[in-house]
Amino acid sequence: MQNIKIAVIGLGYVGLPLARLFATQYPVIGFDINQNRIDELRSGTDSTLEVEDDILQSVLEPSPNMEQGLYCSCDLKDIEDCNYYVITVPTPVDKNNRPDLTPLYKSSEAVGKVLKKGDIVIYESTVYPGVTEEECVPVLERVSGLKFNEDFFAGYSPERINPGDKKHTVEKILKVTAGSTPEIGKKVDALYNSVIKAGTHLAPTIKVAEAAKVIENSQRDINIAFVNELAKIFNLMDIDTHAVLEAAGTKWNFLPFKPGLVGGHCIGVDPYYLAQRAQEFGYHPEIILAGRRLNDSMGQYVASEVIKLMVGHDIRIKESKILVLGITFKENCPDVRNTRAVDVIGHLKDFGTEVTIFDPWANPSEVMLEYNLETITDLPNQKFDAIVLTVAHKEYLDLDLNSLLKPNGVLYDVKGVLKSGVTSRL
Repeated sequence: MQNIKIAVIGLGYVGLPLARLFATQYPVIGFDINQNRIDELRSGTDSTLEVEDDILQSVLEPSPNMEQGLYCSCDLKDIEDCNYYVITVPTPVDKNNRPDLTPLYKSSEAVGKVLKKGDIVIYESTVYPGVTEEECVPVLERVSGLKFNEDFFAGYSPERINPGDKKHTVEKILKVTAGSTPEIGKKVDALYNSVIKAGTHLAPTIKVAEAAKVIENSQRDINIAFVNELAKIFNLMDIDTHAVLEAAGTKWNFLPFKPGLVGGHCIGVDPYYLAQRAQEFGYHPEIILAGRRLNDSMGQYVASEVIKLMVGHDIRIKESKILVLGITFKENCPDVRNTRAVDVIGHLKDFGTEVTIFDPWANPSEVMLEYNLETITDLPNQKFDAIVLTVAHKEYLDLDLNSLLKPNGVLYDVKGVLKSGVTSRL
C-alpha cells in the first residue's frame, strides 16, 4: 500500500491508540481541537494512560513532513495532504438520553474543508445505522463541494477499545470494516488489516457495520440488566447473588455477567442510539429500553441499600460520614465519562450524608469540571460511618478498610471483590 497518509481526527481513548498503531507503518497526523491535549502528546505523555509514554515517544515526529510516524497538531493545514481521514470523536447522549451527533458534525465540517478528490473518510464513532451516509456524508459534500462516491468515498470501522485493558489492545482486537462501495470496502479493509494482528472482517455495507457495533454493547447492557434484576430479587430473599452466579456458571453455556453500575462511553450510551433509530421507524424497543431503565436505576438502589444498612446498625443518617471508593466508570482506568458512581453519590447526599470520594485514578479537576464534585487521590486519615466500594481499582483490594470504619460502621461492596469485612454486597 503506497502513498498513504492518514489523519486521525480526535486523540482520545480511541484515536490515540489507533494513530500510534498506524504510525508504526504510515505517516500519521493526529488532529485534535484541544491545544492542551496536543501539547501533552507532543511532550510524550498520554494522560488517558491508553498508550504508555515510551511507546508513544517511539513514534512521535517533530514535523508533519515524514515518511512514517506520528505528528500531533491543532492546525487543519497539517492534514491537507492526507488521503485517509479517520474520525474517532465521541458520540454521547444529551440529558434526555437522545443521541448527540454534534462532535461528528463538527469533525465532518473540519475534514470537509480539506477534502480532495479520491480521499476516503472513515468513521469509527459508535452510531445508529445510517449516520455515516445520511448524516455525516452530506456535511462532507456541503463543505467540500465534492460529490460522494464520485469525488470522495466513505468507510466505517467501529472502535472496540476497552479503556484500561492492557491485554486487549487495538492491534489484538479483530476489526470490522466497511466501505461505501465494494472497491472502497476492500481498500479500507486492507488498510486496517495491514496493522491489526487479530485480522479484520469486511462487512457488506456501512449500515451493517454500524448495526453490528451498536448491538455489541446493547447485548451486554441487556445481560447486565438481567443480572442486576436478579441481584435485587435475591437480596430480598437473603440469597448471595455472587454465589448463585458462581454455581450457575458451572454450566458450559452460562454467560458470565455480574451485577453492578453500568456507565462509560459505550454500554451505557449505545443502546439509546439503536432505540432512537428504531423509534424513527415506528418501532418501540421494549427490551432495550427496559434494560437501560433498570441499569440506570442501580445508583439509587445501591444508595438506598447502604442507608438501610446504616439504619440497621443504629447509625444516624443526617451528617453521617461516608467514604465512596471510586468515581471512574470502570476499574484501573482514569476515564470518568458517563460514570454511574455519581448516581450513588448524589442519592447518598440526598439523605443528608457527608460524602468523601477517594479515587487515585481520577483527575480531580476533570471530575470537578464534569460533575462539580470534589475528589481526593490519597486515602483520608479519619473514620467513617460507611464505606461504599463502587469501582474495583486494584489499590482498594489490599486496604484494611475496616480500620477506616467507626465501631458500628458498614462496608458495602458494589463490585463483589472484597474478601473480608464486608457488611453487604450487591
